[in-house]
Amino acid sequence: MGPFEHYLLIFLLSMVAADLLTPLAGKLALRFGAVDKPGVRKVHTHPIPLLGGLAIYIGFFLGASLVVALNSQMMLALFFSSSFIVFVGILDDLYDLKPIVKLSGQLAAAVIFVACGMQIQFVTNPWGGMFYLGIWGIPITILWLVAMSNVVNFLDGLDGLAAGVSTIASLAVFIVAVMRGQYLVAGITMALMGSAMGFLRHNFNPARIFMGDSGAMFLGFTLAAIAVQGSLKGAMTLGLVVPALAFGVPIVDTAFAIIRRKRRGVPISQADRGHIHHRLLDRGFSQKQAVILIYLLTACLGIVGVGLAAGSSPMVIGAISLGALLLHLSIKRNHLEG
Repeated sequence: MGPFEHYLLIFLLSMVAADLLTPLAGKLALRFGAVDKPGVRKVHTHPIPLLGGLAIYIGFFLGASLVVALNSQMMLALFFSSSFIVFVGILDDLYDLKPIVKLSGQLAAAVIFVACGMQIQFVTNPWGGMFYLGIWGIPITILWLVAMSNVVNFLDGLDGLAAGVSTIASLAVFIVAVMRGQYLVAGITMALMGSAMGFLRHNFNPARIFMGDSGAMFLGFTLAAIAVQGSLKGAMTLGLVVPALAFGVPIVDTAFAIIRRKRRGVPISQADRGHIHHRLLDRGFSQKQAVILIYLLTACLGIVGVGLAAGSSPMVIGAISLGALLLHLSIKRNHLEG
């Protein structure tokens, strides 16, 4: 079996497993009362089951088991840490944990990952060579994992948005990993992409189930952890910048949310309707239009990351230009329709 067929098998196993398990997760959520009820900030009009993240989680590890033995250092670190963050997410879906409790759980998951021997070790020196981080790699790794967990969690506000963006971001990381000969990273990323896409069929508008915090935090944390593994064989520039670029839309959105809430004097964890997807809805976009626009922008940013890894300036410039054009045309069209 060649590399392409192997990756395809990983993808299909993860996707089919997540697809088949998602309805079961929905029934489990209804049984235990883990449902998302309509509210002021919510765009759905009837209760929808949560816990779809369980299907993503199981589908991912089924596919990843085809890549590497589950008793390897990377998989053990990922299994224990991501399992903990899924557990915290399930508790939040069931009992609506206080923000400080949820943050503590995210920090604990990140510490577990680092305690298993996984951390960012080098950063690129702009003037050549690399800097060894030493002990500073520990807090940087923890900050990276927690930040990405929250970025995807904040993004999860429209049907299919977090799952679709995570799928596209995973594809960008996969392409760069293959380009760099990091086949372990490529295979694990393909498992994550497959599980997210398998769930997406049930979550795209109109959604029949939500991934909940268990799924959103798992996707962000796991892709961040995979990126750490990718950075071990080189500088963190490509290992971490590519997923950061692919998640550029939610990262910028999260940064603005923090600034916005600080200026208003409210806690950072206090939800509002100022996120980019809410603003698109307020400008007249439908749910599907807003989600697809963010998909396309994510794809453009992912291409920028691939272009940087390939050293292709035309690819980078072209993707940035295309993203700017898409945003301009979409907003202009909705202005005219309004």
